[in-house]
Amino acid sequence: MFKPYQTDLFFDEMLQQSGSTKSHYEAFHNMMNQFSAEELREKHETAQLSFLRQGITFTVYNDNVGTERTMPFDFIPIIVPPDAWTIIEKGMIQRAEALNMFLEDIYKDQVILNDGVIPRELVEQNPNYFRKQVGGVDIPLNNHIFLAGIDLIRDQEGTYRVLEDNLRNPSGMSYVYQNRYVMRQVYPEFFNRHSIHSLEHQLSNMQEALLSHVPKNCSSKKRAVLLTPGMYNSAYYDHVFLAQQMGIELVEGRDLQVRNGIVYMKTIRGMQRVDIIYRRIDDEYLDPDSFNPDSALGVKGLLGAYKKGNVAILNGIGNGVADDKAMYAYVPEMIRYYLKEEPIIPNVDTYFMRNEEERKWALERLDELVIKNVGASGGYDMLIGPHASVEERAIFKEKIEENPSQYIAQPTIQLSRAPVFQEGDFYPCHVDLRVFVMRGEKTHVLPGGLSRVALKKGSLVVNSSQGGGGKDTWVLKGGES
Repeated sequence: MFKPYQTDLFFDEMLQQSGSTKSHYEAFHNMMNQFSAEELREKHETAQLSFLRQGITFTVYNDNVGTERTMPFDFIPIIVPPDAWTIIEKGMIQRAEALNMFLEDIYKDQVILNDGVIPRELVEQNPNYFRKQVGGVDIPLNNHIFLAGIDLIRDQEGTYRVLEDNLRNPSGMSYVYQNRYVMRQVYPEFFNRHSIHSLEHQLSNMQEALLSHVPKNCSSKKRAVLLTPGMYNSAYYDHVFLAQQMGIELVEGRDLQVRNGIVYMKTIRGMQRVDIIYRRIDDEYLDPDSFNPDSALGVKGLLGAYKKGNVAILNGIGNGVADDKAMYAYVPEMIRYYLKEEPIIPNVDTYFMRNEEERKWALERLDELVIKNVGASGGYDMLIGPHASVEERAIFKEKIEENPSQYIAQPTIQLSRAPVFQEGDFYPCHVDLRVFVMRGEKTHVLPGGLSRVALKKGSLVVNSSQGGGGKDTWVLKGGES
């Protein structure tokens, strides 16, 4: 069924270089061979319809027009053996801890900057560094990172590497659950022969982590809400899902009001105090008094309540300084500096275009490198050199020369691939994995995460806004490999 394809250039998640199946995929592969091509096609269509019926969509904006789409889904899972997952889990906990210590440090004593480990200007000139607004503020558990979404890839040797840290408002957790739900509905046969870590209790861990962020002056009720920009936001389904699953109210800025430094929610029973806000609104829109005065999404006076210790805001304000693509290159140094450990999962090599020598070297090799805007996300303002035209490379050369600090370069990694089944055909596509780390009094790593797949043949871009899709991710329990 899986016609052997060339695996010599890429690490394949499922197949050996010889074309034989890897041991942890064998039970799945044997089951797949019991279906006819027609049965597989029917199941694939049923899965897509299931997403549509449940309203599981995201919004893609082109020319200021929003289009609702379902996340393309592929039913061949990414299967992670237990020994590999143990390494990922330890690596994610280590990385999130070091990043949190960095945020606590730069908003207070700035020891890492005084010691010259990270260039001061990289922090102080970062547009997401809000020391003026929140410097020196004590926050619950000294924890800036309630939820991290850390993106991993595997290179041609099969080594896991961190591609990106998402510490502001990482999205996609709802898709992890819906991918699993659809797989169980449409392909119950697949679960008979595998002992897979379940996701069922993970959202109670997330709720527990959320409620552990008790502000200094907390009410006896300990009421939490999820603050959304509203139904037109591209990740609104994510917001609705998480609020429902954690048993908290979903609110918009207009539902909240600050009186005498305390946040209240308008309800049919009158005003009710709010203690913890899991916000899915960017920093600059949170409070028109302290950030963007034109924001209609936020709450006037919210920052004042936060600074007085009357409300907790998760994720922390100003986290963007730690997850931008320029700071990414220094995370291994943060791990060594704060934890006195070597990074468990390495970075992808990164070159700074603000460094004259590295810039000169990169501009001569634009056809080999990936160029990224340090402030962009979602696959935007990015050049994949080997796939770009001469004109596209010339445009990026000009952009880099005009504003070198805004760009970094990385080698084009031969991202690992996995088979997909789309439109009645099996073919290999590049994949990555977003791992979710939930931090409160304890730290939990969601077993699996969101496997994203570049469904366009030959594409390296996995973002759903750029044509990517999702796969279920199975972490096998000990005893299976």
